[in-house]
Amino acid sequence: MIEFFEAVSLESKILKGTTTVGLTCADGVILVADKRASWGTFIASKDAKKIFNVNDSVGATVAGSVGDAEALMRVIQAEASLYEMNNKKKMSTNAVANLLANILQGNKIFPYLVQLVIAGMDEDIKLFTLDPIGGLIEEKMASSGSGSPMAYGVLEQEYSSEKTVDENIFIALKALKSAMQRDTATGDGMNLVTITKDGFREYTSEEIDAILENNNS
Repeated sequence: MIEFFEAVSLESKILKGTTTVGLTCADGVILVADKRASWGTFIASKDAKKIFNVNDSVGATVAGSVGDAEALMRVIQAEASLYEMNNKKKMSTNAVANLLANILQGNKIFPYLVQLVIAGMDEDIKLFTLDPIGGLIEEKMASSGSGSPMAYGVLEQEYSSEKTVDENIFIALKALKSAMQRDTATGDGMNLVTITKDGFREYTSEEIDAILENNNS
């Protein structure tokens, strides 16, 4: 899930969950995430948004505090829009990831409680992971959230950065499905986004179901 906070007397209880997956491919990137937001054992939402469009060539997945994640995404979307307006070109994946790393590092005393995957396709195909205090690592694939160990089990066996987006889509969905079957904080459907030379594409539930059905037949 995306994490929520519950006041208990004078203490705050941090509640965790979610699964997101990001993959680089030969011709673009793939981002998938579940839709469940939980509050302890209570499912607070079955349609939580965890994949964001930064610009038409860069996307982000979020795990962590709902409020922190949404606030951070509003900031980076505004910064990307201002950059594009002033420079007549889109902010690159590198620039988006480094700006977010600087924001997170600058707020480390009162950190944004988030884990991010930033991926995009501009001059190059790039993917980065960020921790709550701005640690920035470039990866070929990444998974975040409480279901990530199950997702990585599938990705390590089947994913290849040399495969195309079309070849890796089912693998990304299969990894998320594996997490949904074993992690109680992950569930209630999937969101799927691809970023290629054709831009940012968000798939419908029907399209996702068709991909799963065609590959399982």
